[in-house]
Amino acid sequence: MEKYCSLLVHFDKGTPALANEIKEALQGNDVHAKIEAMKNAIMLMLNGETLPQLFITIVRYVLPSEDHTVQKLLLIYLEIIDKTDGKGRVLPEMILICQNLRNNLQHPNEYIRGVTLRFLCRLNEVEIIEPLIPSIIANLEHRVPYVRRNAILAVMSIYKLPQGEQLLADAPETIEKFLSTEQDPSARRTAFLMLFNCAQDRAVNYLLSNAERVLDWGELLQMVVLDLIRKVCRTKKDEKGRYIKIIISLLNAPSAAVVYECAGTLVSLSSAPTAIKAAATTYCQLLISQSDNNVKLIVLDRLNELKASHRETMVDMIMDVLRALSSPNLDICKKTLDIVLDLITPRNVSEVVSTLRKEVVKTQSGELEKNGEYRQMLIQAIHSCAVKFPEVASIVVHLLMDFMGDSNVASAMDVIVFVREIVETNPKLRVSIITRLLDTFYQIRAARVCTCALWIIGEYCLSLSEIESGITTIKQCLGDLPFFSVSEEEESADSSKKNQQASTISVSSRRPAILADGTYATQSAASENAFSSPTVLQGSHTTGNLRSLLLAGDFFLGAVIACTLTKLILRLEEVQPLKTEVNKASTDVVLILVAMLQLGQSSVLSHPIENDSRDRIVICIRLLCNTCDGLRSIWLASCRESFVRMLSDKKVRETEEIKAKAQISHSQPDDLIDFYHLKSRKGMSQLELEDQVHDDLKRATGEFTKDADDANKLNRIIQLTGFSDPVYAEAYVTLHHYDILLDVTIINRTKETLQNLCLELATMGDLKLVERPQNYTIAPESSKQIKANIKVSSTETGVIFGNIVYETSNVLERNVVVLNDIHIDIMDYISPAVCTDAAFRTMWAEFEWENKVAINTKITDEREFLDHIIKSTNMKCLTAPSALEGECGFLAANLYAKSVFGEDALVNVSVEKQTDSKLSGYIRIRSKTQGIALSLGDKITLKQKGGN
Repeated sequence: MEKYCSLLVHFDKGTPALANEIKEALQGNDVHAKIEAMKNAIMLMLNGETLPQLFITIVRYVLPSEDHTVQKLLLIYLEIIDKTDGKGRVLPEMILICQNLRNNLQHPNEYIRGVTLRFLCRLNEVEIIEPLIPSIIANLEHRVPYVRRNAILAVMSIYKLPQGEQLLADAPETIEKFLSTEQDPSARRTAFLMLFNCAQDRAVNYLLSNAERVLDWGELLQMVVLDLIRKVCRTKKDEKGRYIKIIISLLNAPSAAVVYECAGTLVSLSSAPTAIKAAATTYCQLLISQSDNNVKLIVLDRLNELKASHRETMVDMIMDVLRALSSPNLDICKKTLDIVLDLITPRNVSEVVSTLRKEVVKTQSGELEKNGEYRQMLIQAIHSCAVKFPEVASIVVHLLMDFMGDSNVASAMDVIVFVREIVETNPKLRVSIITRLLDTFYQIRAARVCTCALWIIGEYCLSLSEIESGITTIKQCLGDLPFFSVSEEEESADSSKKNQQASTISVSSRRPAILADGTYATQSAASENAFSSPTVLQGSHTTGNLRSLLLAGDFFLGAVIACTLTKLILRLEEVQPLKTEVNKASTDVVLILVAMLQLGQSSVLSHPIENDSRDRIVICIRLLCNTCDGLRSIWLASCRESFVRMLSDKKVRETEEIKAKAQISHSQPDDLIDFYHLKSRKGMSQLELEDQVHDDLKRATGEFTKDADDANKLNRIIQLTGFSDPVYAEAYVTLHHYDILLDVTIINRTKETLQNLCLELATMGDLKLVERPQNYTIAPESSKQIKANIKVSSTETGVIFGNIVYETSNVLERNVVVLNDIHIDIMDYISPAVCTDAAFRTMWAEFEWENKVAINTKITDEREFLDHIIKSTNMKCLTAPSALEGECGFLAANLYAKSVFGEDALVNVSVEKQTDSKLSGYIRIRSKTQGIALSLGDKITLKQKGGN
């Protein structure tokens, strides 16, 4: 049976010392050898050896030693040896020890006194402690604070023993007197802690009688005061008003730790706006004053919690929170922006956007590593503000357009997407945006940004001057025709071997790109490299960016250029009265398109034009040669209508999410309601009054946090043994982020007393037991509650298994009852989350673990199957509902969730309906870690058939 131990020392079992060697070293006069021998003896005993023969040797040769290290090791040895016999009586030889301890407590050296007092804190034998009590009390008046502090700890430990109140009846009174005269901060803190734990009423009286001087107390004592206030207010909620005043006074304490704890205590105790504002102000001050990034992140978490429950108060603090953007850490900046974006109102949006604008300008100066990524975060934040409040778009849109040529492609992409949305939602800005876009178009380096910019030019150039300017800009960026000369083609034909090799390299380096619906498309690595390649010519009016990208083999961009030019010509026909000008422009465009087809089919480039791009360019040429009204309306109106529908769908989804978050639970009809106007206000401060009003309001509107309903609690109860077993056990499982708490109820169903009953647990997966369960004695037909803590380190399915071992008076051998396994479900760790399509595709490309699950279900409807998977996996569908509508026999959707450990879980569902109405296809899961991919795959395999 495992023994109780208060000491843990690392021991290398490779070369254990022999008992005889230790004995010889202890009997010698060499102090260093004695120290090593004592260490070896202690380590052997901690690892199961008894060494009874050493006790007398240690008493004879170690006890008289004056060396401090030897005396410290002696006390550790005395701590771990058995001081009682089998019946629980103290061994007679302990009298020798008792005399030595009394001598130590009266020793002239303060260190010896201090370590002995500390040793007494871990003694449970009343017979040894009782003779030492006068010496312990005498040490409360020692001149050295170290001794006084340890004397208080010894008094507290003795007072907590089962017979402690008989041994030290007047201990609380003695400590209270000591507290009123003591000057040392650490000793005062220990004394107050003793009153807090052993005589709470005395601690409360002392605190209230010295409430005016709390601010002058040391940091250590102030922290214990806050613990006391939290404990008292949990049991006596009516008295919290007077404690809140003490907390508010402590907000001015010089210690950052005290101030942080004060703010947290204030939020947990009161809902009054004055108290919440004081706490929020304190958090904001800590955010600016503390240099440690971990502290800043913790404070931001607290502000985020405040935002969820006290949004109105936090709205006023938005500019203080924004000051955290001065930190160079990207995680801090991201968290800050997330909080700020939820607090934006029409009243503060202009101020916030102006601050974000200044931060964007700062990223232009200096070459810090974070500039590109930080600028992207700022652009996304400004985009979000401008979508919610279109009136601020004019302040920032032109500044952001300078970053369309940014070397950070993701940042440039965010800018152009923002511009695309603003040009549709803010018609007043259309002309200025188009003019600025055409002026800066040549600076754009990335193909993806070019395609989006070209779409904007094709859709929103409406006047004659804009259309002509758009055509001219594109022609300048494409350069002179043709794109290659005949001599170049002949040269490339002559060096066919080199071309063949280059072609092989290019084809082999093609890799699939992930489209928005999760499907793959072929993308040439050559075109990708060209986007960021330093050898690409800088854009100018003579050598254009579009020409460079086309010559690098990006024919998808060529197809977009063709569509844009075609739209511009169709619009030109509507606004240009001179037919000759229209024909001239149309002819020039057809020449450009034909030149692109020639380039794609020539041997100049390493790989030919893809069929998709070729077909689109050919369609554009046919349309320019023969236009009809039906096709004109499709090209000029339908694309823009689809974009408008996409924006409106997005807005509807965001509105629905806001409504869902805003829903709060309401109180039950029979809940108690206090009538504020009928309450006595006598002797109440304004803050106390305000706090009571808000408590009443929260109670009336059902905002007080209630325990989960009983039905959900019952779902968490797991039966561990059978009804016919002599010991019945069931566990209530509580999962809280990194911890699993098992609350096990054990019932003795026999007529005998069960002795040394132990709940032995083991785990499988990334689960770890925190503590070793104790032994218990359970009377006949009685029960016992046992708690077990388990730490979780990653998101995957885990199993807890074990047994109950016990002894009875009649049977010598131990009885074992094997328990049912407890399966920890992955669904308890993941929650639905949202990310952009671009972020999803980036993660999909980066994550290395993929689990591919074949669809095998009885469900015959694609949408019903998708809903079932979403419900079973607790994930969020990122694909817009409008994209899932219709009956085409095929469905592709992206799902996303985040674990409590910050891991991302990506799922792509691709379903096809067969002729026999059965569904086929695959569900692909990707994650950064293997555990989440496998566990989620197992869950989907289990649930996809449509069962519970």
